[in-house]
Amino acid sequence: MNKPAELKLDTVPVWINGKPVVPQGRMGEIYNPATGQVTKRVPYCNEEIVDAAVKAAAAAYPEWRDAPILRRARVMQKFLALMQANQKDIARLITEEHGKTLPDAMGSVQRGIEVIEFACGIPQLLKGEYSENVGTAVDTHTVRQPVGVCAGITPFNFPAMVPLWMFPMAIACGNTFILKPSEKVPSASIRMAGLFKEAGLPDGVFNVVHGDKAAVDALLHHPLVNAVSFVGSTPIAKYIYETCARNGKRVQALGGAKNHAVVLPDADMEFTADALIGAAYGSAGERCMAISAVVVVGGAADPLISLLRKKAEAIKIGPGDEEGVEMGPLVSAQHRDKVASFIEKGKAEGAKLVLDGSTTAMKEGYFLGTTLFDHVRPEMEIYKHEIFGPVLVVLRARTLDEAIAIVNANPYGNGTAIFTGSGGAARRFENEVQVGMVGINVPIPVPVAFYSFGGWKNSLFGDLHVHGMEGVKFYTRTKVITTRWPHQDTPAPGLNMPTLG
Repeated sequence: MNKPAELKLDTVPVWINGKPVVPQGRMGEIYNPATGQVTKRVPYCNEEIVDAAVKAAAAAYPEWRDAPILRRARVMQKFLALMQANQKDIARLITEEHGKTLPDAMGSVQRGIEVIEFACGIPQLLKGEYSENVGTAVDTHTVRQPVGVCAGITPFNFPAMVPLWMFPMAIACGNTFILKPSEKVPSASIRMAGLFKEAGLPDGVFNVVHGDKAAVDALLHHPLVNAVSFVGSTPIAKYIYETCARNGKRVQALGGAKNHAVVLPDADMEFTADALIGAAYGSAGERCMAISAVVVVGGAADPLISLLRKKAEAIKIGPGDEEGVEMGPLVSAQHRDKVASFIEKGKAEGAKLVLDGSTTAMKEGYFLGTTLFDHVRPEMEIYKHEIFGPVLVVLRARTLDEAIAIVNANPYGNGTAIFTGSGGAARRFENEVQVGMVGINVPIPVPVAFYSFGGWKNSLFGDLHVHGMEGVKFYTRTKVITTRWPHQDTPAPGLNMPTLG
């Protein structure tokens, strides 16, 4: 629905060198997914604006790099307190622009805040190693030093949490940062930038630009950007990884997912059904860790599907800021229509439609109801693709071996879960499944902030995951120093390969 001609819209600014700026040029529109109404404008940054942000970060880098590590930690502690105090305000911005329910938004901000808590321990995390007398009167030690100007490119589904996986760790390590959030949900990033400045972060250390592919490419090709983090779809992740590699940049690019849950006959079916409902339909399925495929083993299928249908039908759908609503709208009309087209494909392919969410009637907004398919086969389009909506598909397997084979044959390897009462089956599953994050009776195994987040196969391009110690490793480079203080009687080095004995 178009905005009324007389409506004056606020513009979400960019944040460069510690100040909000509204650049001239192309503008996009931000929608409230619950109403379909345009609520704000957002600038689509060109190469010139991106260059200004990068140069601000580059200019701020030497002083921030050399700042005492305790000073960096104290700024991070103040930022943590401000984020905690403003958590609900940030969650409201997310609900307004993304559509997810306010409690869901609050939870996602909390998971991001936990990364800031981890980053507050940066003096401990950056400790190197030391070895005395590796040779006669020779010592060796290591230091971790920042990589320079870093950039983060983040998706629409977690406007605060995913950026918080990146920039607190990078900045605590002594780098400067440019964030390019999704142009669909830009306001939370600007709010966090203001809070970071209030915490005492020097101007230029954290910058935010908005836009589409033009802004992304400007970051990927900029010679002063040394490292890039990305979360999004697999095709874009691969493009970003290859582009950064060609340009000599460090890169971690997290791609798409098709997360499976395997359910064994000995699982607690009521508990399992409740877990799967939340994992499949929470945030309208717009989570990279959503369970979108269930592999049911043996006789577990019929009782589980009966429970899933009953519970999925009972989910209350509506605007995310309304009391009691459990599932909000999808982020845009285009995405809603794409998800609806997959439902039609599933019907045409012969999957058994247990529950059809495409018939959900809402007067306005980008809503779809919960959809459940049974008797899905791996060759079907609704199985092969990451639908990223409230669509759950069920495959049937005869044995645990067959279930593991189904999961491992999938090109994605982001997250998975098994529901069982058998410790032996669970142990075998966690060892044999080729997936980066595994839950045992835990439907969405998102690791806590002091462990790393990342998948395998087409779900990750790069060697290191985000946050945790892998995040520290990504945002620093190791330098090894070997030291000798010679006396006058120490022989001078010769032309042979030096040895330390």
